[in-house]
Amino acid sequence: MLSSKTVLKSTFKVAIVAAISCASTPAALARDAAPHAAQAIPLIEANRFTVLVEGAGADVILIPGLGTPRDVWDATRTAFKGSFRLHVVQIRGFGDAAGINAEGTLLAPFVAELAQYIDAEIMTKGKPAPTIIGHSLGGLSALMIGSRHPKLTGKAIIVDALPFIGPIFGAATVDSIRPQAEAMAASIRSAPAVTETNADADPGPNSQAGFLSKSVSGRTAVARWTRLADKKVTAQALYDELVTDVRPELGKITAPLIVLYAEDASVMPMGTADALYAAEYKGAPAARLVRIDDSRHFIMLDQPDRFQVALGAALAE
Repeated sequence: MLSSKTVLKSTFKVAIVAAISCASTPAALARDAAPHAAQAIPLIEANRFTVLVEGAGADVILIPGLGTPRDVWDATRTAFKGSFRLHVVQIRGFGDAAGINAEGTLLAPFVAELAQYIDAEIMTKGKPAPTIIGHSLGGLSALMIGSRHPKLTGKAIIVDALPFIGPIFGAATVDSIRPQAEAMAASIRSAPAVTETNADADPGPNSQAGFLSKSVSGRTAVARWTRLADKKVTAQALYDELVTDVRPELGKITAPLIVLYAEDASVMPMGTADALYAAEYKGAPAARLVRIDDSRHFIMLDQPDRFQVALGAALAE
């Protein structure tokens, strides 16, 4: 039988392979004068991301993960836009043109610009600090904002994300994982373009996307998003994620912290994810850890009903 560490390491490596198979100072923010081509709602344009704002009530920021457009939050938007003012982020290159994200470091500048957005669009208007919800890379971004800009965070809800991914690869420090991170990013940049005639075909349960989502619709969406993501942006975002360690900063998060994480007995022994998340978040002893069973990485796609219930409870705290 494989050890828990081996199973977890294999799980994250498959997630990286799925990415491989795909194809500055923040400036002032400005609103689009006309609706976005694919949306009926105008977007707010920033250098490194765009934001779709809808609904009314307390402000909630939604940040997708690596290679993922804002579409991943569609069901969440439907469920909660009647109760909250949602700010649905999309990193440039994940569903649209890469723009400034095509070159240089991505994660830290993105987090800095998103903090500026929260300050300009919410805080300076006299509103309470928002709840920040992030999945995967978006979860790491939420932890970075919560620890580095605590006054801008009313609550942080993390969805299947770790403050440092290094231990999964046997790396205890950023320096020790850096060579692997460089190699993975290089593999993505050099990967050939993927050409498929049917972008909506089910890639199958044994595909790389199938390892990230259990449902037919989920793995089909993940495969499509991965193919459409800009390779340069994916490579840089992955590298930045791998070499970022927020564990020493968790104690600086003053807002309530809720972590929703997946565990699937078909790919890892039960209790494996419990142990991993407890260890990774021990620097935030007040954090509430919530496991959602029978789900893989994209909890909102695999267990939409359970996810919305758990998210609703976290928002209500």
